[in-house]
Amino acid sequence: MNRRDLLKSSLLTAGALATTSAGAADLAQKPARQEKHIWPHPPAEVNGGRMPNILWICPDMQRFDTIEGLNNSHIHTPNLKKLMAESVTLTHTYVQNPVCSPSRASFLTGRYPHTTGLRALGQRIRPDERLVTKMLSDAGYACGLSGKLHLSPTFGGRLEDRIDDGYSVFKWSHDISNTWPGQNMWRTWLSELGVKIPEPPKGLHGRAWGMPLDPKYTQTAWCSDMAIEFLRGQRQFNPWLMSVNIYQPHAPYWPTADYLNHYHPEDIPSPNYHEGELDNKPVYQQIDHKGASGGHGVSFTKTSDYDHRKIKAAYYAMIEQVDTEVGRMLDALEESGQADNTIVIFMSDHGEMLGDHGIFLKGPYFYEGAIRVPMIIRWPGKYKAGLRSDALVEMVDLAPTLMEAAGLPIPVGVQGRSLTSLLTGHTTDHRDSIYCEYFDSLALYNPPPMATCVRTEQYKLVYYQKLSSGELYDLKKDPSETYNLWDSSSATPAREEMMHTLVSRMVDTVDPIPERKCMW
Repeated sequence: MNRRDLLKSSLLTAGALATTSAGAADLAQKPARQEKHIWPHPPAEVNGGRMPNILWICPDMQRFDTIEGLNNSHIHTPNLKKLMAESVTLTHTYVQNPVCSPSRASFLTGRYPHTTGLRALGQRIRPDERLVTKMLSDAGYACGLSGKLHLSPTFGGRLEDRIDDGYSVFKWSHDISNTWPGQNMWRTWLSELGVKIPEPPKGLHGRAWGMPLDPKYTQTAWCSDMAIEFLRGQRQFNPWLMSVNIYQPHAPYWPTADYLNHYHPEDIPSPNYHEGELDNKPVYQQIDHKGASGGHGVSFTKTSDYDHRKIKAAYYAMIEQVDTEVGRMLDALEESGQADNTIVIFMSDHGEMLGDHGIFLKGPYFYEGAIRVPMIIRWPGKYKAGLRSDALVEMVDLAPTLMEAAGLPIPVGVQGRSLTSLLTGHTTDHRDSIYCEYFDSLALYNPPPMATCVRTEQYKLVYYQKLSSGELYDLKKDPSETYNLWDSSSATPAREEMMHTLVSRMVDTVDPIPERKCMW
């Protein structure tokens, strides 16, 4: 029974008891008395303040450089641009794994992939891991989700197992396929309406394609519809958290024709790739250069520059529709009178190579396009509006930030660092480095990639354990990460220093639980 049903039941029971406690004659003799219902007050923080609502918007696979007004003049995202003016924009936010499930488990718990146990696609998060949504639910939040969760295997039509995740409203739609008949709630909704997803063209024309479909029927719009329905329904039952996990702009690159028509390949820059740059880079990149995802996906080498820019155009078009839905949700939040006490988060679970370095999609590499994502956070009157921070931020830092915003204690097992001081403008520093890992996260390569990455303000180092080699980039001299300095004698001091940093961060990410209770 949800809170609303419980409340109704309580009120009806109270009314019935009041009626039976007095006889009909007594009621006839006494003047009618106006009863006052006692409505529950929204839960308060431990410090006495009011807990904020949380609208958490997370499109899938959106890289950092895809927002108008921040770092891309070729894309149209007016709602995100407006949101930035009202928010804190963290320009250097990094995921802890460049693949969906490990990254999602990490930012939902505030813990690193190897501590959650979900290190790879096809694995299930440990049942005893506590999501921030569960912790907030235990403190009185109503938590809802629309779209994707992906904390357990979903391959081949397998239904996603759930742990005690705290979501009382669960509108599940993993992706845009019909792999789970009757279970993908967006697909079920389309079926009830008699709407069919058109078949894509064959061959390369199906890679980047404008679907002849009204945008209101897309999974992107449906996720937004579910979020709007939820937040409107919770107006009298604060606080709440709504996770809006939109599948776009994840491949396949299929925006609707309406949005694709806004972009033309000849106006889109070519990917960041220099012929021959992969010669001294790990073999996994050379494999994916010939075909993404271990040789199974789109081939950079077998497609033309026009095709590469056409894919980027389709990717941008999908993001523009995401932006449209962000606008709809923010309008609904304002119209419902809840905007002032709602934290709005816009982010992504990881990036997309998008042809940079001759690779599409994702894999065992840690380029900025793969691990750096947007992060925009708004809380009117609490977080500094219009602030742009270049501080190094890890996605594990989000869970403790939300706990602190709700006035709740941060559990011992949470490994991230709260961003509150950064968001309020009380500091400009946060981390000296970011850490990322890839422990055979996609079962597509031989030998299995076991790789770790650390990035400071100047350098990025990647170490591949099974290859006994890696990558080193001087980001000040080479921000495009083209020239691998791993074997350069002149870069030996920098490599050794970064290896020390990497070892230190790996030690730093050791699981802090179970908590020590006494001396022995």
